[in-house]
Amino acid sequence: MTKLNSRFRIVLNPKRPYDFGLTVHKPAGWSLFSSFEVYENGKLWTALHIGNRLVGLKLHASGRRNARDIVIDAFTEKKPGKVFVNLVRGTLRAKLSADEDLKDFYSLAKRDKILTNTLKDLYGMHSTEDADLFSIALLAITLQMAPLKRSEEMLDSLIRNYGEVAEFDDRKVGVPPLPQTLANISAKELKSRCKLGYRARYIVKLAAVISRGFPSLEELRCLGQDEAKNKIMTLPGIGDYSADIINPGGGFPIDVWSADVFGKLFYGKEPKNGRKEIKRIKKEGVKRWGLWSWYAFFYVVNDLENLSKRLGITLRLQ
Repeated sequence: MTKLNSRFRIVLNPKRPYDFGLTVHKPAGWSLFSSFEVYENGKLWTALHIGNRLVGLKLHASGRRNARDIVIDAFTEKKPGKVFVNLVRGTLRAKLSADEDLKDFYSLAKRDKILTNTLKDLYGMHSTEDADLFSIALLAITLQMAPLKRSEEMLDSLIRNYGEVAEFDDRKVGVPPLPQTLANISAKELKSRCKLGYRARYIVKLAAVISRGFPSLEELRCLGQDEAKNKIMTLPGIGDYSADIINPGGGFPIDVWSADVFGKLFYGKEPKNGRKEIKRIKKEGVKRWGLWSWYAFFYVVNDLENLSKRLGITLRLQ
């Protein structure tokens, strides 16, 4: 448990449209930085590592009239200097996609028979960046060959057993383990304590590779979508599907469950064999949505319940 008693405030003015609630607390239940974060009454308490320091965050949208700024109270163990405050500001501005312009995506979505339905529910929702490369890679590996509930159990177990707990603002938030922590754990121990199955050996290898030095999410974003994906696929345990989840440049992550959803949306019926149809469905999605394929995927899976009602079909990932 790390107590974070020093506090400072940052205010971000995001590019409109920007819906704070939808962006930090996705309808599909996706967390911003940690599955142990708390969202109540329009406020989010979460935590992550920035510059190797644990930082607790309390975020909410400005209540000022005609203003929807993002107000962030940041908590650290010791009083930070101006350089670190600026690092936190820049990091959060990028991770919250405060400068992202969705104009072209919305122009595409309004002309698309599938996506136009999602705009009614999700207008202003931005895709956010995970806390760090290792955190999103852990998520990607635990999603492999497992239903969502099982994936959540594995990830939560990793945080409980090997993560840190940030205590601030009368809250306690667990954060994913650092790679250097898991790099020194045996695969046998990890498999047993967190019930990871075959994934344990990949996670230990992954932790070792990232600990020795690997491009950050910010650095990967600068490479461009294809080059970043190729680099990500050199990581242990990371294939095409996982790389599309991790890639900060975007991707179209189709597995056997999402193949069912997008097969119905594209072709009007459930694929007879989702695994065999993955390549065809992926190709169709990229052809249809191009550079906005990730955002299309992102909007669809966060609006499955409403899409099901509007289109008269049953859509669910698992």
